[in-house]
Amino acid sequence: MSTEPAPQPHADPDHGAPRLVRTTKPRVVLLFGGRSGEHVISCATAAGVMRAIDRDRFDVIPVGITRRGKWVLAADDPEGWEIREGHLPEVAEADNEVILPLSLDQNALRVLEPGSLPSVLGQVDVVFPLLHGPFGEDGTVQGMLEMVDVRYVGAGVLASAVGMDKHFMKLVLAGQGLPVSPFTVIRAGEWEGREQEWTDAVADLGLPVFVKPARAGSSLGISKVTDLADLPAAIAEAQRHDPKVIVEAGVVGREIECAVLGGRAGQRARASLPGEIEVTDAAHGFYDFEAKYLSEQSVVLTCPADLPQETIDAVRDIAVRTFEAVAGEGLSRVDVFVTGTGDVVVNEINTMPGFTPFSMYPRMWEATGLSYPDLITELLELALERSTGLR
Repeated sequence: MSTEPAPQPHADPDHGAPRLVRTTKPRVVLLFGGRSGEHVISCATAAGVMRAIDRDRFDVIPVGITRRGKWVLAADDPEGWEIREGHLPEVAEADNEVILPLSLDQNALRVLEPGSLPSVLGQVDVVFPLLHGPFGEDGTVQGMLEMVDVRYVGAGVLASAVGMDKHFMKLVLAGQGLPVSPFTVIRAGEWEGREQEWTDAVADLGLPVFVKPARAGSSLGISKVTDLADLPAAIAEAQRHDPKVIVEAGVVGREIECAVLGGRAGQRARASLPGEIEVTDAAHGFYDFEAKYLSEQSVVLTCPADLPQETIDAVRDIAVRTFEAVAGEGLSRVDVFVTGTGDVVVNEINTMPGFTPFSMYPRMWEATGLSYPDLITELLELALERSTGLR
C-alpha cells in the first residue's frame, strides 16, 4: 500500500462539499455498525475510539454500516454514538454511499451521492473494523480488505472465523491441548423431530447448561438452563440469532478475563493482568446482555482480579496460548473460568472485544500500564506494520 501523504477532506463553508488537503498522517477508517445483532454495541465501541484516538498522529474517517449493509459517511461525534439511558445509537440510512477500493491498483475512498459524480476522499492507510458479530467480526470484512490489499486492525480471516464460531473454536482449542468445557452442537433442522434425543444428550452434560447461538456475541440469545423442561424455549431463543446452537456444560468457578495484544512476526503476544466479573443482581443468572450494557449496577468488574500469583500466571499463559491456537493478531479477549481447585478452563476467545473506555479489554490494559489512547495507537501501528495476504 502506498505511504504517500493522504488528502484529508474538509467541509467547504460555502458549499459543504469536501475539499482535499494534503497530510502526512496515516488515514484511519473507523468502521462500525453492521448487520449483526450487535450493531448498537459496535456504535458504542466506535464512540470510545473516536474520543480517544490520537488526532495528532492519525486522520480519522468514521464510516458506518447500516443494518441493511450500506456503507455511509458517519458523524465524527462520539457523544452521538454512545449508549445512554433512552438512547441506543444506530447508523441511519443516508443518501451518500462509501465505496472502498475495488482493486489493487487504487486505494482511495469514494463517495457516491444521487445526481453527482463520485467524489474522492483519498487513500485508506488502515481500517479499524469496530464490528461485533456476524458480517464483520467473523472474517467476512477481513476477507474483503485482504482482497483489495487494505491493512486492518485485528485478527485475520481464519482467526476471525474460528473465534466467531464457538463450535469450531472449541475444536481448535481442544486440538491444541487447551482445557474447554464439555459441549454438544445442534445444527439447523436437527432439533425438530428429535427433541427427546437431544434432551438426553444435554442431560448427559449435567445441569446447569448454557444454551448459546454458536455465532453471536455480547451474550445475545444465551439462556442458563437448570431444568430440562426449559430447554426447548432456550433453544428457540438461541435460534432467533443463529440456526446453529451450542449447549455447554456449566463450569463452577470464577469468571475471569484476560486481554491479549500482539501478533508481530517473531514476537510472542503479551497478556494483561486478568480481570474478574461478578454478577451481583440475582435477576441476572449470568453476565448477560442487559448486565453488560444496560444495568451497570448489577455487576462488579474488578481488575486486577484478586487471585494467587500462580493462578494469575496460569491465566495469562493460557490466554496467550489460546490467542496463538487460533492464529490471533492484534487484539483478543480470552474468557476463562477458574475453578475452586485452581484449574483454568477456557470459555471463549473474542477477536474484537468491547472497546469502550469502560470495557474490560482496555480496562485490563490500563491496570497493566497501557492507557486507552496508547492502546489504540499500538493497535494501529501493529496493523500498519503488517502486510496483507499470506503471512
